[in-house]
Amino acid sequence: MDLIDDPRSGENAPEFSVSEISGAVKKTVEGAFGHVRVKGEVGRVMHARSGHLYFDIKDDRAVLGCTTWKAQVARLNVIPEEGMEIVATGRLTTFPNQSKYQMNVQDVSVAGVGALMAMLEKRKTKLAAEGLFDPARKSDIPFLPDVIGVVTSPTGAVIRDILHRLRDRFPRKVLVWPVAVQGANCAAEVTRAIEGFNAMTPGGALPRPDVLIVARGGGSIEDLWGFNEENVARAAAVSDIPLISAVGHETDTTLIDYVSDRRAPTPTAAAEMAVPVRLDMLAFVNECGGRLSRGLANGMTRRADRLRDLARGLPRPERLTEDQRQRLDAASDRLDGALNRFVSTKRVALADVAGGVRPTVLSARIAEARRRTDDRARQLVPALTRKTERRREALAGVSARLRPAVVASEITRQRERTGMLGIKMSGGATQRITTARATLDGLERLRKTLGYEATLERGFAVVRSAGAVITQVDDARASDALEIQFKDGRVSLGSATGLRDVEAAVKKPSTAPKKRGKKDDTPPEQGTLL
Repeated sequence: MDLIDDPRSGENAPEFSVSEISGAVKKTVEGAFGHVRVKGEVGRVMHARSGHLYFDIKDDRAVLGCTTWKAQVARLNVIPEEGMEIVATGRLTTFPNQSKYQMNVQDVSVAGVGALMAMLEKRKTKLAAEGLFDPARKSDIPFLPDVIGVVTSPTGAVIRDILHRLRDRFPRKVLVWPVAVQGANCAAEVTRAIEGFNAMTPGGALPRPDVLIVARGGGSIEDLWGFNEENVARAAAVSDIPLISAVGHETDTTLIDYVSDRRAPTPTAAAEMAVPVRLDMLAFVNECGGRLSRGLANGMTRRADRLRDLARGLPRPERLTEDQRQRLDAASDRLDGALNRFVSTKRVALADVAGGVRPTVLSARIAEARRRTDDRARQLVPALTRKTERRREALAGVSARLRPAVVASEITRQRERTGMLGIKMSGGATQRITTARATLDGLERLRKTLGYEATLERGFAVVRSAGAVITQVDDARASDALEIQFKDGRVSLGSATGLRDVEAAVKKPSTAPKKRGKKDDTPPEQGTLL
């Protein structure tokens, strides 16, 4: 064998590593297809967690894998959906790890109006199935909002038309949220504007709108496509603030029109829906005020006429009080006589009552009470004795029918009980007698206090003549004999010739022994106390 073998045919070709081949293929593909536009139907679509978008474009014979990186996804005008026919713009590249080629898509557009309408119908069907188009969930537009929020482009003619129309109808505060109304950023900015207005705090430094207007001028379906995006429709559907959509002209219809609370054919019409006409309201208020004034005047006139008619049917005031005045005069005439009769009647009743409390009557009542008390005291002991004897006899009769031991025990118990009852009854009788005697003594003291004898104790005297009490000086002078009663007895005088003799006899000390006689229990009616 030779030390140097002859080279075999074809062995002079260079050897490449796998990475070198992959890199060479990558450069060749990217160099030849650095900018391409591919038309096809979207197949599988996958949104990665990293934000990248992976989808396929296919026709009836081949499939092309596509990749759109996270930063590129935000700039896409249309997000690919399965079944959509699109035109993808980008560049071809390879993926060495799997030995496959793919397309890095930088822009996506819908391939024709028919595809756009098909996609729009698909979205409408989906949102309608969720109930977002249901009229029951739509809110009413406020009659006169304080603040109006407008979502539109700040540089277009739409905002000027809205402001001009609001100024003509009813000036209100307007908050404008500037957004792009077409292009790749339209849907995202409109969504953020609607959500931003709803996130405002009511009563905050920046007032929260009472109604929102999302407006844009007319254009093609491609120009208005941002308002057909699903995120815009969902933001409008969940808005707490009533929303008026005014996108395009009257013949233009977008997805936001179906979910909004009110659709306006033009932005100017949206302004007219948002506020009423101030002059019309003032005219209506003035008309109502005039009608109110006329109604009040007519009502007052009718009531005045009615009052006059009723007044003519009423009698004169002085005739209404004639009978009452006459009765008052008659009553006033009878008043003096009635008062005198009333006083006389009360005086007679008082005299009758006073007659019942004279000392003589009280003495008689006391004597009668003492007699009844003594009689009852005398009857109490025999009655108790008789009752005790009857009980004893009844006990003896019963004891004859009982056994000796039991009878003896019962007799002993009943005897003890009878003795205790006798003691109690004797004590009760004694107590009642003592109480009655104390009451009688009290009445006796009252009688003595009310009698004239107590007055004699204080140095007064009673003058009598022939058993009658002398109360006048002339009667004393005309009497043949006088009798003077003092606290310790009576003194009889001879013929009295004058009041001086009587007074001298009274003042002169008596040397005769005091005459003790029976006191006259009859008190004088009107005794003279000297």
